[in-house]
Amino acid sequence: MAAQKINEAHEHMAKAEKCLKTGLTKWKPDFDSAASEYAKAAVCFKNAKQFDQAKDAYLKEAEYHTENKALFHAAKAIEQAGMMMKEQKKMPEAIQYIEKACMMYMENGTPDTAAMALDRAGKLIEPINLDKAVDLYQKAAGVFENEDRLRQSAELLGKASRLLVRLKRLDEAAVALQKEKNMYKEIENFPMCFKKTTAQVLIHLHRGDYVAADKCVRESYSLPGYSGSEDSVAMETLLQGYDEQDEDQVYRVCNSPLLKYMDNDYAKLAISLRVPGGGGKKKKAAAAPPGGASGAPATAEEDDDYEGGLC
Repeated sequence: MAAQKINEAHEHMAKAEKCLKTGLTKWKPDFDSAASEYAKAAVCFKNAKQFDQAKDAYLKEAEYHTENKALFHAAKAIEQAGMMMKEQKKMPEAIQYIEKACMMYMENGTPDTAAMALDRAGKLIEPINLDKAVDLYQKAAGVFENEDRLRQSAELLGKASRLLVRLKRLDEAAVALQKEKNMYKEIENFPMCFKKTTAQVLIHLHRGDYVAADKCVRESYSLPGYSGSEDSVAMETLLQGYDEQDEDQVYRVCNSPLLKYMDNDYAKLAISLRVPGGGGKKKKAAAAPPGGASGAPATAEEDDDYEGGLC
């Protein structure tokens, strides 16, 4: 089967070369037909799992589409060449081809296709290179933003923000999240704004910037429905506990379903949050006389609820 497909591929390549020949009765090469034959050859090589040869055939297809001023089809062929690199686990090379294809999509006037290709490239590289994935998602978000497609742009910024948190690049994550939140506000998706506010608070507290965290919550009160919402109550409680170094209160909020079921990277920020001053439990009863005002003995349960710290 593989040998048959390889033979078919070579036949298509031979036909392509014939299409490019000129003579007395044919003054110009037939670039369109040559590109078509190389495309068929590429598919045959791919089916035979000869991915390197398939890549070369796709690049030839792209070359002749470019000669024929068919930039969109040339970009598609280059993107396919990238996928052949992906099949060989050569991810950096795969991404290079896809990025080149995206530039051609932009030049052709099809930015949406470029942004979607950048998104796909981000997903491909994410398991092995988070930094590059962030770069690709942000580029894709920028393309969608320029096209006033704010929902798609915000979703891609969200991917970048989460990876920045994973990379512990919290200052950049805070900036990306604010931009993302502004987009959701502009398209009036207020419940998403609430979630982004919670993520912002967690990031700022991990950065040790209580003032910035508090400012995010205060600003969110201008959003319809935020005041009195589950999100606002949780954040007020969290900020109060953090400010007063009440580790029990911080623990309760950070381990509530609202925060535990956020995107995984933010949930990890929640359960790892510590109040300033250390990891031990704040023992409220320590300042009171033994047994409290009534003389009743303090229960063991009061001391042991969060014996191990916040987590």
